[in-house]
Amino acid sequence: MRIIFIGAISAVLMIGSVAAADVQGSSDHPLIPRYEGSEIVKHDSEAFTDHRMLTAPAKAYGGLDKNLDATVLLEGAVTRIAYRAPAERSTLEVIRNYEQALQAAGFETIFACAGEECGGRNFNHAASPKSYYMGFGEYHAEQRYLAARLARPEGDVYASVYVVMNKAGGGPDKDRALIQLDVVELKPMEERMVVAAASDMQRDLAAEGRVAVYGILFDFDSDTMRPDSKAQLDEIGKLLSDSPDLAVLIVGHTDSQGAYEYNVDLSRRRAASVVAALATDYGIDQARLTPVGVGMAAPVASNRAEEGKARNRRVELVER
Repeated sequence: MRIIFIGAISAVLMIGSVAAADVQGSSDHPLIPRYEGSEIVKHDSEAFTDHRMLTAPAKAYGGLDKNLDATVLLEGAVTRIAYRAPAERSTLEVIRNYEQALQAAGFETIFACAGEECGGRNFNHAASPKSYYMGFGEYHAEQRYLAARLARPEGDVYASVYVVMNKAGGGPDKDRALIQLDVVELKPMEERMVVAAASDMQRDLAAEGRVAVYGILFDFDSDTMRPDSKAQLDEIGKLLSDSPDLAVLIVGHTDSQGAYEYNVDLSRRRAASVVAALATDYGIDQARLTPVGVGMAAPVASNRAEEGKARNRRVELVER
């Protein structure tokens, strides 16, 4: 068995010139190069779509739709590439090279499995439907899989690698390891929520005792408000000036990315920033404002997709 032990991702998978046998118009993903000597046999990409990535064994028969509880729903730029590995390469050798390469690039493995522990035939049908590339179908005896995540400020990247050994198929695929690489580059939803007007916030506070606002925006992983938060701050300042007896909790909320304790502290600091701005710039008595941070503890949507994460990142005014 020949395994390549080199630290850098470009060396681990041995980037070289595009193979002559690659399907026309295809290319490697810029973040994850190919296993040395592989050929691209199918290539698909979409600039923005949704994608379900397996992060647990597939226990149900019937394909991906019957195993949604074993997936995470992602949205962003999606690329799927199928490679034919060179001859006499085991699925273990291939997956170990990808595992090392992803780690070298900063990815963290979130799920990995092999053979029957993946779910056997059920996993094969869920991971690579026959409609995609026939060479993967039913070859689950030596299947290996890993899913990994790269955290980065401009949007996380998820990657999965599924490797099978084609034992019965004819032609160039026979007795060759086949590799399916799925890459999803998350694109944060643009923060274009309508600024809540003072009158609307007053109405919601009277009816519900709370109101969520999305127009207060912060720099990534920071309690520093962005300049485009001013329009929303103006409306909150107007609400509090027009209702001098109104006292509120300013409650910061985050999505689920990061540690719980860290997010609670970050959301509290962000709430304190709002309080400070209202007191300093709008003359609101700080005694009427109580900053609170709850982090990820009170979501209004699932954190499994970017749209849900965007809804969870908010500031709420709660009547005291």
